[in-house]
Amino acid sequence: MSTFTPAEVVEAARKTGERKLMLHSQPLRFMLLTVLAGAYIAFGGTLSVILGYGFPEITASNPGMQKLISGAAFPVGLILVVVLGAELFTGNNALLVPHWMRGGCSWRSVVANWTLVWIGNFAGAVAFAVLFVWGVGLMASEPYHTAIINIAKAKVSMPWLTVFVKGIGANWCVCLAIWLAMSAKSSGAKMFGCWLPVMAFVALGYEHAIANMFFIPCGMLEGAGVGLSQMVWSNLVPATLGNIVGGALLVGCVHSYLHLGK
Repeated sequence: MSTFTPAEVVEAARKTGERKLMLHSQPLRFMLLTVLAGAYIAFGGTLSVILGYGFPEITASNPGMQKLISGAAFPVGLILVVVLGAELFTGNNALLVPHWMRGGCSWRSVVANWTLVWIGNFAGAVAFAVLFVWGVGLMASEPYHTAIINIAKAKVSMPWLTVFVKGIGANWCVCLAIWLAMSAKSSGAKMFGCWLPVMAFVALGYEHAIANMFFIPCGMLEGAGVGLSQMVWSNLVPATLGNIVGGALLVGCVHSYLHLGK
């Protein structure tokens, strides 16, 4: 077969989660992998802004075109994470669940992993925004300057519950993308598996906490006028909680129950 079966994918996810928890015994390597994942997602976010907002004459009368272009560009971040094996918070929301459901670890170790990876992803995303975007002026000119400011403002202006629900949708898509990638046997198929659901969530406007760790700070650096507490409480907290539900419950728990066995 050209793909693994759903049961084989869940078992592969269980073994992957087990290996991820073992990384805690190598703190320097573990934290470097978390920082890299944040930077990879920020790289995809940068590309999505540069390409998606780079054709204002076309997208002004075709709003779906901007969403499509941004969505098509953003998945490069997850492709790098999956193919190169970095530690991404949203991916780990699903990947640690099969091992936990089999009794291979405690829920405390799962939460500890999520917490440390979240922090490392934040550091990587912000560092990328400072060094490789703001530091070199990628968003200093129009239409990118106004675009990134508007993105940051929009992300902290939505109702808390709206961000939470959009967070569920985003990580449902991201973790399904990881599941599809794990079902593939070739690198090209893995990349396509990553690309399609992630493109969909970006085009639909769902909220991915790690991506927002890049978009909002980058907008702040460009003068968006968004405060740190506003970023955290109005977006990162509800997006993070929604991402956990979308990844851990709708992918990790559901697919483990269906295919892992007792």
